[in-house]
Amino acid sequence: MKLVAVSKFHPVERLMEAYRAGQRIFGENRPQELAAKVPQMPSDVEWHFIGHLQTNKLKLVLPYVTLVQSVDSFHLLEAIDKWGRDNHKVIDVLLELHLGAEETKHGFSEEEILMIFEGSTPKSIRIRGLMGMATNTEDEDVIERDFARIEALFRRIREEHPELADSFTELSIGMSGDWPIAVRHGATMVRIGTDIFGPREY
Repeated sequence: MKLVAVSKFHPVERLMEAYRAGQRIFGENRPQELAAKVPQMPSDVEWHFIGHLQTNKLKLVLPYVTLVQSVDSFHLLEAIDKWGRDNHKVIDVLLELHLGAEETKHGFSEEEILMIFEGSTPKSIRIRGLMGMATNTEDEDVIERDFARIEALFRRIREEHPELADSFTELSIGMSGDWPIAVRHGATMVRIGTDIFGPREY
């Protein structure tokens, strides 16, 4: 399982402390902050973009990241594919499933994600798996149901599309407050911020 250190809002000095302790994967959710931090960090850092990505900010993100975890709309999927074609690059992404009860969260419905795999997938995008955030609640039964739902969709896609067995392998669920539940539901990545860096610095 991969540990993604959610480093948004934290200064490079704090990131370097984690780096010296052995951490190599960092997650950012603001394009400008990501672009500013990349040249200040060692070259072997693996950057993941984990926030809502606007199509007019692709040039601040796609040249630097190993994985865009938060592809949440057909419009964004198409824009990333076009950027990849124009720049002769294949972009690894996760599709974000809208899991939580909050209306403000971004993401595809289950039906929309299944639809993507029924058609021909974009040539300049490699869909590596799914990402989701559980409902913001202390009720572990609700979180359990959310993670069970995304795990079931992940397994369904792998079963229905055996040709993706080697590439569709990542399930990014779980944060500081709920990662043990996520692990029980097959998480291959957990996104941890507060438990590593402490409260955010604004």
